[in-house]
Amino acid sequence: MEASRTLKRQGIRTHVLLVVAMALVISIVTGVSLLLIRNLLRAEVTNNLSQDLSHSVITFQNLQAERVGALERENSLLAKLPTLKALMTSGDDLTIQDGATEFWQLSGDDLFALADSSGRVVAAYSKGAPADATLRQGMKALLASRGRHYLIDGRGLYVCSILPVYFGTDEEGTLLGYVVSGVSIERTVREISQPTGVEATFLSGGAIVASTLSPAGQASLATQPRLFSGPLEEPSTVDFGSTRFLAATEDLSATATSPLKLLVLKSFEPAERSINRIDRMVLSAGLLALLSGTILMVALSRLVTRPLEELSRSVIAFGVGDGKYRIPRYGTQEVRQLSTAFADMRNEIQQANRALLESERLATIGRMASSVSHDLRHYLAAIYANSEFLASDRLSEKERTEIFADVRTAVHGTTDLIESLLIFSRTGAGVKRSPELMATLVENAATLIRAHPDAEGVSLVTRCDDPAHTVITADGKQMERAISNLMLNACQAGRSTKVVVALEVREEHMIVSVIDNGEGVPEGIRNSLFEPFVSEGKQKGTGLGLTLAHCIAAEHGGEVVLLRSCPGETIFQMKFVRELQSYDEPAVSEAIRRKRVIEHENLRF
Repeated sequence: MEASRTLKRQGIRTHVLLVVAMALVISIVTGVSLLLIRNLLRAEVTNNLSQDLSHSVITFQNLQAERVGALERENSLLAKLPTLKALMTSGDDLTIQDGATEFWQLSGDDLFALADSSGRVVAAYSKGAPADATLRQGMKALLASRGRHYLIDGRGLYVCSILPVYFGTDEEGTLLGYVVSGVSIERTVREISQPTGVEATFLSGGAIVASTLSPAGQASLATQPRLFSGPLEEPSTVDFGSTRFLAATEDLSATATSPLKLLVLKSFEPAERSINRIDRMVLSAGLLALLSGTILMVALSRLVTRPLEELSRSVIAFGVGDGKYRIPRYGTQEVRQLSTAFADMRNEIQQANRALLESERLATIGRMASSVSHDLRHYLAAIYANSEFLASDRLSEKERTEIFADVRTAVHGTTDLIESLLIFSRTGAGVKRSPELMATLVENAATLIRAHPDAEGVSLVTRCDDPAHTVITADGKQMERAISNLMLNACQAGRSTKVVVALEVREEHMIVSVIDNGEGVPEGIRNSLFEPFVSEGKQKGTGLGLTLAHCIAAEHGGEVVLLRSCPGETIFQMKFVRELQSYDEPAVSEAIRRKRVIEHENLRF
């Protein structure tokens, strides 16, 4: 769990951060550039289309003016023809209608009419359909308003010219009537639409009277009521299905027989295709920059971060005790300076550690000599004095046996002291693991402690719910030593009269709890309880018992902890991994039990 948390706190790698940051910057710059270019192009396209619409309206007006001038010149020639004047002087409608056909064909216009001096239309002709009452009514309105040029008959739109016919001169002659000629407006708008791509539509009374739009386009236009309601102050965008147009209007009502509005439209589609093509070019350039920049940044970042990573591994290795890990000597100037500084710092720390270890070694030797000298002198004095007694001939056989037992106790004490020092000096080496029965180890350790002088008067009780299932893979001798040290420590606790050793078996661990009813561990040594030569408040002991127990437990993947300490109850707990194997536990348990009994019998005798 702690390792996973450490990994989560490691953060992102430097070269990955550099590559991601570069890619993010290029993406943002490309995206912003794309938006700016697109908006600028749209604004430019809108401005250009607006100018095109304005130019188209002006061009239309100029063409119409030229068309009106041409019609007036034609009418002027017709009005001066003697045959037309003679026809108009006949006063007979049928005669005029029959004779007007020749003049209409001669003019070649789309609309031709003759009216008498009162403005009554006598003869009217139009291409495509016969003149009806609506057309005649429009001509009458046109004759009544001499300044108008546009004639709307409901089926089409004409630009017309009206010229009076006089008998005699124009200034002094008699007015015979009027000659009217006109051209369909569609001819004019198509001349504008084809080269410029502008669609022109004439609207009158909420209806389309002429248009260059397709039938589908006219149907879509009919769904835009705001285009029929009034003139547009500025060019604006309209949507006809999936096609967008820029629209502008021109009011022609002042020169028409009915309200008339010119609507000019230009599609955004060609400009959109150009914008999309430019967008693809910018996007392709951005992707190319992203790809090439990523490759370049990967190469540069690896060049910069690889020595940093090696330096980081050197620092980690030094932190776990490897002082010979290679320090990178290449990279940028800053990395080389950092490597040199770390190498110097590592050398200084190693030198300081060697000096500190030397001083600690000397201090440990001093503490060890101070701790064991008293016990060693006590054992040697007992051996020396009892040896002198044994040399005397005046002792009885019983006294000799008692003195020999004292000598043997002193020798065993000296042996135990030396063995503890040897185990402490080589902790972590020479561990020989084999299947062992933990319950047997606990019982053997209890048997040894019961025979120890410090356990005199102390009730030592062992508990185990299921001894047959306490098989472990461990160094039995060291494990027994650790348990006996915990038991002896409990027996040596002040005023301790009862020691309980409980063995608990779990799925992956085994726990040995040693409980005594002594005075408890002094407050001053609880933080340094498992350090060597710590033995406060005891008359005997070297201060290595708990240290050895803790080291042996650690070698077996466990630990020794002070679980509870107060007057009347102190609990030490040793917990270690079982390392389960596929053994036949009952058979192994019996074999181990017999082996340990034989070993301890041999030691006792």
